[in-house]
Amino acid sequence: MEQLIKSVRGVKVGYSIMNKEASETMVFLHGFTGSSKTWESVIKHLPTTVRCIAVDLLGHGKTEAPLESERYQMQEQVLDLHDLFVSLQVSDFTLVGYSMGGRISLAYALTFPEHVKRLVLESASPGLQSVTEQQARTKADESLANKIELEGLPAFIDFWQDISLFLSQKKLPELKRQAIREERLQQSSLGLANSLKGIGTGSQPSYWPRLDELKMRVTLITGEFDQKFQLIAQQMKFCIANSHHLEVLAVGHAIHVENPVQFATIIMEQVK
Repeated sequence: MEQLIKSVRGVKVGYSIMNKEASETMVFLHGFTGSSKTWESVIKHLPTTVRCIAVDLLGHGKTEAPLESERYQMQEQVLDLHDLFVSLQVSDFTLVGYSMGGRISLAYALTFPEHVKRLVLESASPGLQSVTEQQARTKADESLANKIELEGLPAFIDFWQDISLFLSQKKLPELKRQAIREERLQQSSLGLANSLKGIGTGSQPSYWPRLDELKMRVTLITGEFDQKFQLIAQQMKFCIANSHHLEVLAVGHAIHVENPVQFATIIMEQVK
């Protein structure tokens, strides 16, 4: 994939693109500690009839990491994406988002629904429903951000890769696990800390009351071993009229990492 940089709203944004001339477009948004690289193993299994654009979200990959955590807030990142898409003359596309990128994808689809033809949310959440939950999560995310700032990136990545959410990745081949670790280690300490403060699940708006506004086709994908996000997806499905939920067997939170071939097959079904 061709790696490019574009200035958007005063910030240099990194993105990758493949099959530039294809008429069908898919946009991919990665999760926390990831980058556009995480999608390479999926995109290589997609046909050349699909133009694939993978974006490095704020503070990740080749995209700049602003000093102010407020710049990472949801509304700011949604506007960044929109300006990027307008500058690339991209509209009427399938938007695929994983985890943090899924939360941002959902916010984008609610803000600019006329541009999103289909929405694919992998292990994603609309946020938290109560103020109490939001406050507790915000405090926890601030604690994680402090951990990065005090202990440094390598120590945080050691901790992060061992949380229960990623337990199923222990079964991946050593080379694959090392590649995931290297991608995480290439991130910016400032970018990760500010992402936790600015766009953590507790900090973002709750989109539960707005799910019924989604009129485009919505696909919710979760892994068999990720019970928490399976339950969230099931609850979301009841709120979104044109939606369906797919469970992928023998994987956890990051389906596109643990079984990229099946993930590519699923998302290709969405453009038919």
